[in-house]
Amino acid sequence: MHNHQSNCKSKSAILLYIPSVLSRLVDVLVARVYRHSDLDELALHSSIPIINGLSEVYHPLQILADLQTIQERFGQLRDLTVSWVGDGNNVLHSLMIGCTKLGMHMRAATPKGYEPIPKVIEKAKAFGKESGGSLYLTDDPRDAVCGAQCIVTDTWISMGQEEESKQRIKAFEGYQVTPQLCEIASRDWCFLHCLPRHQEEVNDEVFYSDRSLVFPEAENRKWTVMAVLLSLIKEHLPVTTRPTF
Repeated sequence: MHNHQSNCKSKSAILLYIPSVLSRLVDVLVARVYRHSDLDELALHSSIPIINGLSEVYHPLQILADLQTIQERFGQLRDLTVSWVGDGNNVLHSLMIGCTKLGMHMRAATPKGYEPIPKVIEKAKAFGKESGGSLYLTDDPRDAVCGAQCIVTDTWISMGQEEESKQRIKAFEGYQVTPQLCEIASRDWCFLHCLPRHQEEVNDEVFYSDRSLVFPEAENRKWTVMAVLLSLIKEHLPVTTRPTF
């Protein structure tokens, strides 16, 4: 959308006029941003649907693909247990929301100091109460994985955190997904990762095993995004009288 090195004043101006222009050119806008507040600004000044392609708080399109992949594997979602082992990042936030909305049980292990943010925890717990799902947080990967049907992880170092690499890799020691960790999961466990994958996050024995669904998961990004676009375009396409010639 815009150069991240622009000053705040020019960013604000761009967020004011770009949505107005694009609303006249396209029917829906997918925006990948850093600040989630930029999405709010885009939506405020747009007359078309704005889809969160990624922000520092949420990554909802990824989780739609994850949930479709789990549905395809187990034939259902309700009452399944999903385990997260890794960083309290945007992917985890959206997974917490998605699972608890659908009556699933979410168990997340993050190192101390890398937990999901409080406002997302509150939302997920509230959704769980409504749906019959639940949220459980711990700093022990084995505690999170115990009995889970699906084990999920992601990068430990997101964009913009490169300077923290050494610190983060040290903090995440013991969080690699391995066959030994997965032994205490449900007998029918599967593994997901939104890619790109790094060796420290999950070893080859799990990543390339028949329990790994990372490649169907990647394919399902296409189908779920298409479904979102279609649903929004169908609802928001302008209805005009066909001209006579």
